[in-house]
Amino acid sequence: MRLQRYILRELWPPLVTGTLLFTAIVSFGYFFASSQWLANAPFLGVLRYIALQVPNTLVQVFPMAVVLMVVVAYGRLANERELSAAQSGGVSLGRAALPAVGAALAVSGLSLYLSEYVVPRANVEARSFYWDDLTGAGLQQLAGRTVEIGPGLELHFQGYVPATRELQNVRLQQWSDNGSGRTGIVFFADRGRYENNDITLIGYQGYSLDYTAIAALDRLPEDASEDAFRAGVADIFKVTYLPTTPDAKFEIETGLSRKQAIAGFADAIAADATSLSTLFGTVFSRTARPAERFAARAELNRKLALPLGNLVLVLAALPFALRYGRTTGVALGVALLIAVSYYLVYVLGLSLGNSGVLPPELGAWLANITFALGGLYLLRKASS
Repeated sequence: MRLQRYILRELWPPLVTGTLLFTAIVSFGYFFASSQWLANAPFLGVLRYIALQVPNTLVQVFPMAVVLMVVVAYGRLANERELSAAQSGGVSLGRAALPAVGAALAVSGLSLYLSEYVVPRANVEARSFYWDDLTGAGLQQLAGRTVEIGPGLELHFQGYVPATRELQNVRLQQWSDNGSGRTGIVFFADRGRYENNDITLIGYQGYSLDYTAIAALDRLPEDASEDAFRAGVADIFKVTYLPTTPDAKFEIETGLSRKQAIAGFADAIAADATSLSTLFGTVFSRTARPAERFAARAELNRKLALPLGNLVLVLAALPFALRYGRTTGVALGVALLIAVSYYLVYVLGLSLGNSGVLPPELGAWLANITFALGGLYLLRKASS
């Protein structure tokens, strides 16, 4: 027990140092990639933007920090012959590795906690803060596009005024198929505002469409009167919502908040804003479309595989630590080589899973399986 406490004290400094170092490098990359749009942003605002991305960054860099922890700590113990002395005293290599496994298990638990409770909220806040507060562009990136902001609820607007946060020439449409009929409501408005979970329309008109009534119109006899035909058309198209005054407002509750809409649609790649429990529910949902379930399976396994990869990387890094972790410089180089190799296989597996070459589960776990088998082989070879 005393030996394990001693090894644990050796593990924490490189783990914390590696986490801080790699987080700083990745955070600088975020800033550098966005620096051309942040020229006039306040310094404290830029710091907040970077800080909001730290939870997601931590989940990404923890594997690198774990590899550095193992290579530096066990490399030093091997170099000072302390591991050899412990093995001579009857302590097996597996027992000596238990502190690293415990540390990696704690890191994996923290990563899963962040992925479930912190990362989705922080990513949404980061993207909305970037577009609304730092650049001032707001919803400008969504202008001219049709985006789904709720179940069957689609928003389209032609222009956006950042100074007043107003949408211009708005079209909002709600489609539903409840089993008894397929219906839709389409709103046209001169202006609108999208705040929190509500869209406010000004200068609006709303028309309801009943697609089941089209079939009834088609069944009218050829000699049907003009009045019957007009009545059939009136059943299809109805002016449902008309303003009582020119400045009257109409509010509609949306499924996505303004921040979530920005996070999901303002960038070419949507922000990771889905928790593990939400993905799990989608995978086993009976109402979700097959494509949604497939995407949820891939995303769920991706978000589970990387945190649990911290445990696998202890196994993979230990043989290299015993052989190459003699000096800090060499240990850092070896750790980076192992971490980069892991991420390359990880990304390759995700690509194969998303393209359908491999099942999404196997694609997400390909790196963990590969490095676990490789680590076991190298450890057995080192012990023989």
